[in-house]
Parts: sequence; C-alpha cells; structure tokens
Amino acid sequence: MCLIFSWKCKTNLYIDTSALLKLFIQEAYSDEVRLWVKDADLVATGLLTRAETPAGLNRLARMSILDQEQCDTALANFRSEWQDYHRIPITEQIVARADFLTCQYSLRGYDAVHLACALTWSELLGAPVTIATFDRELHDAAKKSGLDVLPQE
Repeated sequence: MCLIFSWKCKTNLYIDTSALLKLFIQEAYSDEVRLWVKDADLVATGLLTRAETPAGLNRLARMSILDQEQCDTALANFRSEWQDYHRIPITEQIVARADFLTCQYSLRGYDAVHLACALTWSELLGAPVTIATFDRELHDAAKKSGLDVLPQE
C-alpha cells in the first residue's frame, strides 16, 4: 500500500480541479500533488478542468489570496502545461453517468462529472485509476466507487 507522503507506486492518476490547482500555486499539499503527478505513468483530467482551473485561480485573486501577477503566472503555466495531460472528453455518456452518480452519492454536478471521467477512464484502460481530489464529497464517493484516492487521509 502506498502512503500519502511516500507514494512511489506507478499508476494512472486522474486529477480533479482541486488537486490540479495545487500544481500552479503553493499551498497545503502542493508538494505532494507534484510528487503524485511526477510518479504517475499517466495523468488525466476531464476536459471541464480547462475552464474550472482558470475560474479557481481568478477566484483566488478576487479573494486576494493571490495577487494579479501570481494569478497571471499561474494561468500562463497552466495553459502551457495543459497539453501534457490526457483529457477525458465530456460526452453524453459521461454526463449521463454523472447524472446517476449525483443521485447515488449526493454529489455536485461537476464533481459527479469528474468521478464519471475517472471511472470511465479506468474502464477504457482496463487498469486501476487513482483519483487525486481535495473535495471531501468526491473523495468519499470515489472510494465507495472502488477507486484509490489521494490523499489517503
């Protein structure tokens, strides 16, 4: 079993927006997320993360957690690295699956879409997928769905 701070298992990592943001700003768990991404065989995220990440960075700037220069730098870095991630398309099949996941686990819409992406990716790969998320409800739903979840605590 891999531990949160010494995660050395090669794996397929699905990263949601809450975890992806930590790659571009320094906050709690940023170093761990960078390690998880570095050590993964494949890293994927849902296509919706392309809009969610800039929205999250701009929200942090509006809240004065980031100044405008930090926000602009983080956005530029995100946009330049976007092509490095496998992107799961948001299809009718993904959205339909998310529909049922919202009811099954009482998830918010985009969290259900992230879970549907991770589950579908695992099925397409025919291999386990670990999901990185800092959203408590998504974390719990992913575990109940049979995915490995980071952080483990």
